[in-house]
Amino acid sequence: MTVLTTLRLTLRPNRLTDAAAIATGLNNFAVAGNLSTVPFPYGEADALAWLKSLPVRPTPLNACFAIERNGEVIGNLGFHGRGDHAEVGYWLAEPHWGQGYMSEAARAAVDWYFETSNAELLTSGVFYFNPASLAVQTRLGFVQVTVGTRLCLARAIELRHIETELPRARWAALAKERAQ
Repeated sequence: MTVLTTLRLTLRPNRLTDAAAIATGLNNFAVAGNLSTVPFPYGEADALAWLKSLPVRPTPLNACFAIERNGEVIGNLGFHGRGDHAEVGYWLAEPHWGQGYMSEAARAAVDWYFETSNAELLTSGVFYFNPASLAVQTRLGFVQVTVGTRLCLARAIELRHIETELPRARWAALAKERAQ
């Protein structure tokens, strides 16, 4: 699988040896409580089971990247197939919040997604109480399309979820603007 590099980060395939770092990052309710598919508490066995479930041959519609800074896994970003497009999801360990890492990682990953797939759309979303994640998506060009509900495993409840999308044409126009 591809390795992506940015000014401060490396996005690379996950490894079984990442389990401890993933468990440390996700065994924090401030992180897990913002995600739909992550239970809480979250241990190293959970991380290993998840790592073993990842595809052997990832594609843009089904790929996960470890987000690494100075050799340390600080988060994860993944694309999950939704028919003819993917939904992108991500998390960052709390000590690394507020430093622009997720925006940096997500921009590189979204560029990779559109450059390596024929998909016309990328979707995402956030729970209503997560303005920082919504800001990341807005900076990337995602627009809000609807509000629905989604199960949050860590909270064991259905919550309001802001659905967002980024059409290929919008991504291309924004990429052109950035290049000027």
